[in-house]
Amino acid sequence: MWDPTTYLRFGDERSRPFYDLLARIPAERPRAVVDLGCGPGQLTAVLAERWPTSRLRGLDSSPEMIERAEALGAPVDFAVADLRDWVPAGDEDVVVSNAALQWVPGHQELLRRWAAELPAGAWLAMQVPGNFAADSHRALREVADRPTWRAEVAPLLRADPVDDPADYAALLTAAGCAVDAWETTYVHLLPARPAAEHPVLAWMEGTALRPVRAALDAAGWSAFRAELGVRLTAAYPVRQGQVYFPFRRVFVVARTGDHAQENP
Repeated sequence: MWDPTTYLRFGDERSRPFYDLLARIPAERPRAVVDLGCGPGQLTAVLAERWPTSRLRGLDSSPEMIERAEALGAPVDFAVADLRDWVPAGDEDVVVSNAALQWVPGHQELLRRWAAELPAGAWLAMQVPGNFAADSHRALREVADRPTWRAEVAPLLRADPVDDPADYAALLTAAGCAVDAWETTYVHLLPARPAAEHPVLAWMEGTALRPVRAALDAAGWSAFRAELGVRLTAAYPVRQGQVYFPFRRVFVVARTGDHAQENP
């Protein structure tokens, strides 16, 4: 179960890649815009500000996230739905997926299908975290591989689930799209407060640690979290009252071609 409050603890840092992605979509007056994996909806509301005449939809598989999104009162049709089941209606000129596809095994096939099904000239834009080789995830895998948690937790952790920008570019170019693909490493400066949990641990609780928390009882979660916190403290020391947290992200903006629908 997703916890919107936990996820939004680092809202500014998590939203910055979305704005960088949005800046590279030059669509002027799209008929319809869809946000796949919209989360708590505050960024989907930004799409409504950018394209006020468009029909806006936001889809997410988490009822908790959609409940939070609907409370915003934005002019967006929010709904609980699995993005794997989404099929274009034919008028979607912009499709955005921000920090969602990394949760979907085989999402490359989804991108290929969407490129074929979207109308010619539509924009397909995605951003996924590419931080799975970072010290934070290495520490998570090491703790999960301890005998205490190996059976319950290790199977829940994903190997690197995303591709490099060049791989996504090749996939979507082959699907008939014009592609802009890149990566950026942000250095997030996370404040470290005395007697508070390590900020990288707090960050991970909103995303990577979610399935771990769901799998363990209260005592197991407390012990797992404590050991991971020790490792994160060593990997990301506090300097000048803050932690320097590099975070790599992968971006793709593709425009479908006239023949994209001929490439299923």
